[in-house]
This record gives sequence, structure tokens and C-alpha cells, in this order.
Amino acid sequence: MYSSQTPLYTAPRPITPNPRPIVTDGSRSPNLSFQVEHVSRPPSAMGNLPQPPEPSYDPEFLYRENVSKLIAAKTRPFSVSGRIPFDPSHLILFFRSKTGITHSLDFPVDIDYNSPPALDVLIATCKRHSTPGLDSHLYESFYYPSNLPLTPSLEIAYHPILAAIRNTLFPTLPTGHHLTVRRDTLDIIIKGGSMAPQPRSLRADGRIATLSIGLPVRFRGGALVIRDTAGNIERLETAAPTNDLEWTAFLGECEYEVEPVTQGARVALSYAVFARSFAAAPELVMPSEGVLAPLVSPSQPFLDLLPPVLQMSRGRKLGFLLSHDYDADPSALVAESLVPLLKGGDSLLYHALKVYKLKPVLHWTAGGYVWPLDRTVELFDPEPLNVRGSPQVSAMRGAFGGPHSPHSPHPSYANPAMGMGMGMPMPITSPGDALRARVEASGAIPLADADVSLLSDWRAPEGAPVGKARVYFVENGGLERLVVNVLLVVFVV
Repeated sequence: MYSSQTPLYTAPRPITPNPRPIVTDGSRSPNLSFQVEHVSRPPSAMGNLPQPPEPSYDPEFLYRENVSKLIAAKTRPFSVSGRIPFDPSHLILFFRSKTGITHSLDFPVDIDYNSPPALDVLIATCKRHSTPGLDSHLYESFYYPSNLPLTPSLEIAYHPILAAIRNTLFPTLPTGHHLTVRRDTLDIIIKGGSMAPQPRSLRADGRIATLSIGLPVRFRGGALVIRDTAGNIERLETAAPTNDLEWTAFLGECEYEVEPVTQGARVALSYAVFARSFAAAPELVMPSEGVLAPLVSPSQPFLDLLPPVLQMSRGRKLGFLLSHDYDADPSALVAESLVPLLKGGDSLLYHALKVYKLKPVLHWTAGGYVWPLDRTVELFDPEPLNVRGSPQVSAMRGAFGGPHSPHSPHPSYANPAMGMGMGMPMPITSPGDALRARVEASGAIPLADADVSLLSDWRAPEGAPVGKARVYFVENGGLERLVVNVLLVVFVV
């Protein structure tokens, strides 16, 4: 009991800090100070944070990116496609069913209009694709069993397909090696079906490429998607042609898949391509009558890389250095003579520009100079005269077409014979000046004066492949060689 005179509440007494640690049993916290959590910025100010700037449109960066993609695809193509001039009505496929009866399937076929019974027997004979890790029932794709005989009336040896594959995908294949093929599988994908990704491990047979020929069975959809080891993807819209057969070849290390077929049935015959060296490849004899379309046509993904570059280069002359070496003497041949010999990505780029109705031409180039179309690289003894001002060189500039550059030449390409004042020639004092005088005397002019913009891959590593040719000349009594490159020039209208 409290006394009536004892106040219920007394004035608070000041708390003095205890210098000694307080031992507690945990029932009561010894910390008598406030616990404050520090916030770097009050919540009210969070809305005033500076917002990240919106990505701005940089046309120069976009232009360089598009050029980089184009040149990267030209340097290392991993697929090529084309067409075989062939009447589909002359194609017959002979096969044997599970019961041992031999059947023949005539082409062309349109199952939406009239499905032949032989096609139903062929599909019933096939087995379902089984891809490890994937449910085969989700991908309605079939293949003809390899233990049953299958014979098409199409002979690849009658068509120079292997020569086209070697020229495009294997331009550096050593002399004495040639390509052979072995029939692989017959794949059938019916309406609503697709083919799951086929990894490289499923084709561990030593092949260097895979060739796929679409048979003339009408269908829609079923795009072929090819992915190389670097992750680059090419999507090829394949369709049953009416007057010829379409083929596609890609490197052996690539994986591929087929998107869903929306109508009809996609039937393709695939071959494994091998490199052999036990015999020499026969020479390819092409008929000389009529105008022949190029055997290799650039794929649609490669063609799609050109419009962004061309649209941003209207009214300009673009130059691309070729990537491969060619057995040609620049002192005896003009660069245009190399057009039938183009290989690899050089051939793809040349024909792709032709598809867009442009007129690419080839020039010799070295040290920032370029020779006209009708000139070879001839290095004569230098003469101490104003070469650039000579009437001969002025006439050579007109071979490139277009207006002359109103600007003075780049200092690194300046003529050493100009600089004494009053138009007097200056004597040549260094070997570089002597060589430059020889180059100008042979008719070459700087790229700037020819209005040629040289395009290169700004992301390419050092030592990127560039085709080289060599020209011999005499310097101080010794034999020297000038390295010359091939420049593909095209004017974008």
C-alpha cells in the first residue's frame, strides 16, 4: 500500500551514462539510446532522381554496325544456296516399303489438290525423328530408314553443285582435294510439324558440309534456320519451286532446324559432303551458248545486310577490299579479269550487288592509290617531274567517272615534286617518294581524288584476311615487290 502522501508520479531523474558495461540476462535491453537507420536520400527526393538519358539515334554508329555485319558475313560465309535447272516432271523417287514392295513416286506433288498413294506409303514407311532431350511428339518430322533402298533419278554429278560449294564455303581447300557426297537422309515434315534443332553431335561422321535439296512437293512455311558456332543465324525461306530444284549447303559444324510447316508437306533429300584427296577433281566444262545465270546465288539473310548500308550511302562510291588471293599478275592483267575467279565471300558480295541492279567493278589498289579500270600496275623508272600535273594522269582520273574532288590531296599522298614554289619540281629525296612517283606515273590516283570511300570492319581483329598480289620492280639495283590489293568499287545510285 502506498501512503496517501506519496505521489504516484515523480519527476524524472537524469540518466547518467555508465562507463562500465551492463550485464543483462536478456530480459531487458541495456541500450537506452535511439536506433536510427540512415537513409541516403529522403523518400520525397526519390522522384527527383535524374532519369537515364534516352538512347539517341547515332547514324554514324548505326552505319558502322551495318558495315561491320556485312563485311563479317562476307569474310566467313557458312551457308550457300542455289537452284538446279531441272524439270520436276522428270524426277522419280524409287523406294521400298516395309513389306518389301518397290514403289515409285512421281513429281511434282500437291497434296492439297491430289495426294498420290505412293506418298502415303512413303510417309508410313518413315520413322519419327528422335532428338535427345526433346519430346519427339512435339515435332512431327520423319525420315526414311537408312536400311531400306532409296534411289532418286536426280544425279548430282550432272550438276556443278559441288564446285559451287567448294568455291563459296571452302575457297582455301588445298589443290588436289575435292568434294564427294554420300546420300544421308530423306526428311518429311507434314502440315503442322517441324524439325527440332539438330546438333552437330548427331552427325559425327567426318563431314565438312551438309547439302539439302528440296523435292518438288508444294508446301508453305517450313523455313530452314541455320546457326553457326559463333551464334550467327540465317533463316532461309524455302518453298517448292515450279521450274527447278532449290538446294542449300552449310558447314558441318552448324546446327539447323525447320520451322513449322503451315500447308502441304516439306520433303528434302540431304547429302553429307566430305573432302577427299585420293584423286583429282574433274574440270568443270560449262556450255558457251546462251546467257547463264550464276550458279551461286547469295542467300536472303546475306542480301538483307546490304540495304542498310546502301540506303545510307546513296550518291557515294564505295570500296571493299577482297579477302582472298588470286593467281594473277597485276602488271599483265587488269583487275576486271578476276571476276570469273571470285571465290568465297568475295563472290557472294559481287553477285549480291548485282541482285540490287548495281554495277560493281574491280580495281588494283596500293598505298591509298587506285588504278583505273583499263590500267595495269606498271612501275617504270621515276622521272623528276610534276607527275600529278601531267596531262596523262589528268586523263586517267576520268576513268573513274563522277566529279573530281575539289579538295587538295591528302598530305601523306602529296607529290614530292610539288613544293618548290613557282611550279618548279622538287628532287626526290626518299625511297617512299620515289615509289610514289612511280605509282603516279603508272596512272594511279589517290582514293580521295577518285571519290572512293573505303569501307572496313571497325571491329575486325588485326590480321584480318586481305587478298594480295605482287608486282616486281627494281630499286637501287635490287629487286623489290610491291603488294597490291583488289578493290571492289560500286557507285550507289
